[in-house]
Amino acid sequence: MPVLRETEFRAEVVWLGHVPAGTTRRAQAADSLELGFEGDQGARHEGVNRAACVRVRNLYPEGTEIRNVRQLSVLSAEELEAIASEMGMDAMDPSHLGASIVLRGIPDFTHIPPSSRLQVADGLTITVDMENRPCILPGREIEADRPGYGKAFKPAAQNRRGVTAWVERPGTLKLADRMTLFVPDQRNWAP
Repeated sequence: MPVLRETEFRAEVVWLGHVPAGTTRRAQAADSLELGFEGDQGARHEGVNRAACVRVRNLYPEGTEIRNVRQLSVLSAEELEAIASEMGMDAMDPSHLGASIVLRGIPDFTHIPPSSRLQVADGLTITVDMENRPCILPGREIEADRPGYGKAFKPAAQNRRGVTAWVERPGTLKLADRMTLFVPDQRNWAP
C-alpha cells in the first residue's frame, strides 16, 4: 500500500527562476532548471546540507550544519495574483521573491501537507518541506523597483508565500511541464 496518494491535481510550471550564489536574493528567469540532489546547480540555496538559520533557532544554534530541505522556493501563480491584488499592484514579479518555481493549478497551494511530492512525467520529483513564511527580504526587493510597495508585501503574503522543497529525484524541469501532486496518506494529527 503506497504511503503517498496521487491526487487529481496537476499544476503547470509557469515560471522558473535561478538565484545565483552570492549576495543577491533576486531570481533570474529561466526556461529550465537542472535539478540535482543538491538542488538548483549554482544557486544560492544549493547543497545537500546548509547552515541552520533563524527558522530553526529553537532547535540548533545559528550556523549549525543541518540537512538542506530549503533548496527550492515553490509558489502558486494564483496566490501571487492574490498578493499583488491586496498590495494594489497589477502583478507580482516572482524574481523579487527569489522564487525557483511558480505553478498554476493547485488550490490553497501554500497549505499542501509537508512531505507531499510534486512529480513530472519523466520522474523528476521534489519533496515539500513546509510553508515558507513571509519575511521582509522580498519586500526590500519590491521596494527597490516599486517604491512604496515593499512594506505591504509581508502582510499580503501571509498564508500565500508558497513552500520550500528539496530534490528527491533529479532531472530537468522546464517551463510548461506538468507536475502531479502526491500527498501523504495519513490522517491529520490530533493530539
